[in-house]
Amino acid sequence: MSCAISCADGLAALLLEQKAAFNAQGAVSAAQRRARIQRVIDILVDHHLALAEAMDADFGGRPRGFSLMNDVLGALGSLKHARDHLESWMQDEPRQVFSPYDQLGAQAWVMYQPKGTVGILGTWNAPLYTLLSPLASALAAGNRAILKPSEVVPRTAALVARLFAELFDPLEVGVVTGGADLAQAFTAQPFDHLVFTGSTAVARSVMGNAAQNLVPVTLELGGKSPVIVARSADLATAAFRIALSKTTNSGQVCINPDLVYVAREQLEAFINAFAGAYRGFIPEVSDNPDVVAVVNPQHLARVENLVDQARQAGARVISLPYAQAVDMQNRRRPLQLVIDPPQDSLIMHEEIFGPAMVVLPYDEVDQVIAHINDRPRPLALYYFGNDALEQRHVLEHTLSGGVTLNDVMMHAALHDAPFGGIGGSGMGHYHGREGFLEFSHLRTVLKAPDHDPRGEWGLLPPYSEHFEAAMLAQITRD
Repeated sequence: MSCAISCADGLAALLLEQKAAFNAQGAVSAAQRRARIQRVIDILVDHHLALAEAMDADFGGRPRGFSLMNDVLGALGSLKHARDHLESWMQDEPRQVFSPYDQLGAQAWVMYQPKGTVGILGTWNAPLYTLLSPLASALAAGNRAILKPSEVVPRTAALVARLFAELFDPLEVGVVTGGADLAQAFTAQPFDHLVFTGSTAVARSVMGNAAQNLVPVTLELGGKSPVIVARSADLATAAFRIALSKTTNSGQVCINPDLVYVAREQLEAFINAFAGAYRGFIPEVSDNPDVVAVVNPQHLARVENLVDQARQAGARVISLPYAQAVDMQNRRRPLQLVIDPPQDSLIMHEEIFGPAMVVLPYDEVDQVIAHINDRPRPLALYYFGNDALEQRHVLEHTLSGGVTLNDVMMHAALHDAPFGGIGGSGMGHYHGREGFLEFSHLRTVLKAPDHDPRGEWGLLPPYSEHFEAAMLAQITRD
């Protein structure tokens, strides 16, 4: 079997062989699951620098330290948590048997069984994390897997394929590499579960392809994650923490803030505090090794068009630390704050996924809630403030994949809590026990008692004259 399959026929053959191997093996022990996860951990530990260098080359500028933090350590956290907890997760769970069978010795339980082969499509912005964090949950549940790294980061994809081939039989975990055609073929395969991380638009195609084979899907998408800066917030702290988040991968993160709502009378104070904080983090752009480049010219052009269209429509735009001309070769860019653009601006409706952010003034928090609820459900929502009643009001009157209070993006680092979207931002979860459940089949088992009393109770045909009356007597409100 080739270590890096790059054609649809090879992918289909690998999936067929993986399924056959899964069926032949039967139960997957806790020791086998831990060993598989440990091998993935070993890949990251032994080759972390080579992986970080590949990501740096693919982006045209991505600090090794950031890649180690975001992709290597992020994935290691998911893998180690799954490795250390899977044995308790996989135990049969006893369930209550209905009366009177519970008194006759019947037993019931739920088995957590692997589904088979999980297909995982990673994305370019976090090329290791979006493959290996869901893989941790899939392997903990006892599954096999086929990974498809993003073609936008070809060096990273090729290295991942080679490293997995060195430590894994492809019938356990295989890697396929290729472009959009292979990705399309990938989503059309009869996997037992499919994971996709990417845009909402592409997810519709993924889900449509999966539906042809009735394949369950986990979709980790994005959307326009909002931030509410309440009047009770410490403005300097909010500005500092939001500014820090915008340095992260140059905004190329699915849970990065897109829309920041600030009380109208505090708007200029917030902008000044934000600008000061951001310039403290990023005093220079072009030659600053701490700035992550926009991944390619096409993506840069898309982000610049969003900002230019808003500017032409009358929005105020502030470039931080300062404005500079676009250079498609050196794609490190200043952060562009777009202040109060018209509601019909493209930047108000498309996910930015780059070095830009919209700031919107508001008068009442309920207006903000209504504005958020008029949009597709976001992957994340953020609230800064010290008013406990208002905080609860926001939580109870909005829906999002996850929430961080008085900071941004931090909830995604929880390994013992589910990470996932809702509505337009996705479906399903990974991380923690919920990730284990996502990739498990919950199989109900009932073991009947030796004695069957139904004949004695008149519950077998031919029914006696008392049968209907006995049924009616049990229809109660208690």
